[in-house]
Amino acid sequence: MAQKQSGGGFFSSLASSLSNFKSQVNFLLGYEGLEVINPDGGTEDAEVEAQRGRWRQEDRDGHWKMMQKYVGADITSMVTLPVLIFEPMTMLQKMAELMEYSHLLKLADECEDPHMRLVYAASWFISNYYALQRTWKPFNPILGETYEMVNHNGITFIAEQVCHHPPMSAAHAENEHFVYDISSKVKTKFLGNSVDVYPLGRTRLKLKKDGVILELVPPPTKVNNLIFGRTWVDSPGDMVLTNLTTGDKVVLYFQPCGWFGAGRYEVDGYVYNAAEEPKILMTGKWNTSMSYQPCDLDGEPLPGTDLKEVWKVAEAPANDKFQYTHFAHKVNSFDTAPTNLLASDSRLRSDRYALEKGDLSKAGSEKSVLEEKQRAEKRTRESKGQKFVPRWFDVTEEISVTPWGDLEIYEFNGKYSEHRDATGNADTNGTDITKMEFNPWQYGNVSETE
Repeated sequence: MAQKQSGGGFFSSLASSLSNFKSQVNFLLGYEGLEVINPDGGTEDAEVEAQRGRWRQEDRDGHWKMMQKYVGADITSMVTLPVLIFEPMTMLQKMAELMEYSHLLKLADECEDPHMRLVYAASWFISNYYALQRTWKPFNPILGETYEMVNHNGITFIAEQVCHHPPMSAAHAENEHFVYDISSKVKTKFLGNSVDVYPLGRTRLKLKKDGVILELVPPPTKVNNLIFGRTWVDSPGDMVLTNLTTGDKVVLYFQPCGWFGAGRYEVDGYVYNAAEEPKILMTGKWNTSMSYQPCDLDGEPLPGTDLKEVWKVAEAPANDKFQYTHFAHKVNSFDTAPTNLLASDSRLRSDRYALEKGDLSKAGSEKSVLEEKQRAEKRTRESKGQKFVPRWFDVTEEISVTPWGDLEIYEFNGKYSEHRDATGNADTNGTDITKMEFNPWQYGNVSETE
């Protein structure tokens, strides 16, 4: 299995040479201090690498002039980012992509072996990283925006934007095998040509058969080459999945991408019992597949056992403009929507739809309209002395301590289940949901100006 690498000798010398060369390239381009990182390694194409990417030269120059004042800052809440770096999906929809390989949770729920149960559950969480490697930014949800998903493995999924500053989302998913809940508040640090993303959230998964509760702490993510060069994603660090009921846990190390691409995508680690003894080794790549094998107390494979694949990424569409999977397209379509869709649903956003159709100009103008409507709703609300109250989630008094800061917890209040029981999937009004108007506003469909 891959191990952590330490610098020194030849590699330190190479790193120094590469850093000097990159500085020369940056200076020639007028971006002194920015670093271009080639995920494939090497120095011979550093200047070519610097010129690659989705930006035209004039767009890149203008964006850098706007962004350089934010170096070192958290840019999560920025609304001035250009539409050309977005994908036609919101963060709430991106949260739903984790449901693609939910068959793994059926296996986990039905599994009698408590350690294999963790193998299935950990592989389910890892499966989402293939979608997270996309280099396009999802739209920030409007306060009160929702996303619903049905018609996939019996799952009912609901997510809601519960706070605007700082941006916070909450989601709940459930079927006959599991209950999934997350409170998510992403924290970022802009570094010039890259951004560090810290997953400031709490994720809990309940398997219904035995009632065990699992909690996830994911590794941070780094998005490289934002302004020039090929944009790519790395998530170096530990992912820890703990069985809060038994004390068993999974600790998986996501290898950082090294020189010449060494270690990129690789994930290695173990399932431990409550006594912190390794029971099963896990290894693979987060963009292709994961495998497992029983091991001894030294972490070595048990004689007579084989390495077995537990998860493999599904075939993706070739040359997709936004690097979407087939499931991502389903998430964006009305095929996974309940017929009687909430008017606050992400699919109905005019800016998202315009971008999906390839109209960047309209997407940009519609994004501005929605943001102004959001500001108008806030002014209306504050003028009435009222505060925003989420519809489907309630804020609790619980504070979760994470490696990147404290987090207030929102819990599913059950009202969505009551709503669906009352309305069902029947379109009682005969409304064509594809023509519904996006409306997450608490005080009516506010106009662009007061």
